[in-house]
Amino acid sequence: MTKPLLRALAGEILPVPPIWIMRQAGRYLPEYRATRERAGSFLGLCYTPELAAEVTLQPLRRFGLDAAILFADILLVPQALGCDLAFETGEGPRLSTVTTPADLARLKPADAIHDRLAPVYETLRILARELPPAVALIGFAGAPWTVATYMIAGRGTPGQEPAHALIAADRPLFESLLAHVEAATVEYLSAQVEAGAEVVKLFDSWAGSLQGDDFARYALAPVRRIVQALKARHPGLPVIAFPRGAAGRFAGTHAATKADCIALDEGVTPEWAAAHVQTGGCVQGNLPAHLLVEGGEALIRETRRIVAAFRGGPHIFNLGHGITPDARIDHVHRMIEAVRGG
Repeated sequence: MTKPLLRALAGEILPVPPIWIMRQAGRYLPEYRATRERAGSFLGLCYTPELAAEVTLQPLRRFGLDAAILFADILLVPQALGCDLAFETGEGPRLSTVTTPADLARLKPADAIHDRLAPVYETLRILARELPPAVALIGFAGAPWTVATYMIAGRGTPGQEPAHALIAADRPLFESLLAHVEAATVEYLSAQVEAGAEVVKLFDSWAGSLQGDDFARYALAPVRRIVQALKARHPGLPVIAFPRGAAGRFAGTHAATKADCIALDEGVTPEWAAAHVQTGGCVQGNLPAHLLVEGGEALIRETRRIVAAFRGGPHIFNLGHGITPDARIDHVHRMIEAVRGG
C-alpha cells in the first residue's frame, strides 16, 4: 500500500500526514469558476462527467494533495429518489418536500437510483484512470440525518427545525424516511466503489443539532449500519465519518460508527481530540477554514499545532469544514508547506 491516505486510514502513523481539503474543488479557484461557467449550472457541472472530473483534478494540479474527492453534491441522492431539485443563485438548494406518508410513498425504491446517478459513476471511472499513482480517490454521500433534513424542509435551515418538528409529530414517518435514505446511500456508495472510489466519506453536516438519545439513534446508528453494509460488500473499504458539531460526543465515535476515520470540526481542540478520539483510530482535521482567508502567522502556528498534537497516531490533515470561496490560494500553499515541514 503506497498511497499515504490509505496508509493513514489503515492505522499507520506517518512522519508527514497526508493532506486534502474539504471542498477543495471550489469557487476560490479561478479555473473552477471558468469550468462552472462552461457547464451552465451547478447541476450541469455535477452531471457532466468530463467537467466534473476536470474540477476534481484542478486542486491536485495546484497543490499536490494526497487525495481527490469526487465532485458532486449530497442532494443528488434525493433527486435520484424522485425529489425535484434546483439550486437558486445566492440562496442554495430547493427541493420538493417529504413530510407525509404520501410523499414518502412516491419516492423511488433505493435500488432504482442508479440510472439518474450514472454520470457520477462515470466521473469516478475517469478519475480512476487519470489520477497520479500516489493519490487516493474519495467518494462520498451525505449521512441520512443531514440528507433527510433537506428533504423535509426543502432547503437548508439554521437549526433543522422542520426535521425536529416531524420527529415530534410523527416519529415513525421520520424513521421510515431515514431508513429509505439509508438504503439508498448504501446503494450509491457501493456503486461509487465499483466505479473506482477507494475510500468513502459520510458527511453529517447537521449532526450537532441532534440532542440526547436522538444523536445516537439518528446520527451514529445509521452511519454504523451503512459502514457495516459497505464493508460486507467491499471488504477492506476505508470509511470516514464526519458528525459535524458533535463537540464532546466525538469521543467514542470510532466504536459507535465502525468508521476507520473520524473527521473533526474546529469545535474541539486537537489536543482534546488526540486524547479522546484518536485513541480509537485515525482522525482527520481540523484547521479552522477562516485561517485560509486571514493567513499570517496564525495560519502557520495553528497548522503546526495540529500536526504536533496528532503526531502520536494516524492523522489526515484537513480543515474543520469546507474551504470558503474567499480563501486565498497563497495561504493554501503556505498551509501545505507548514504541514510538510516548510
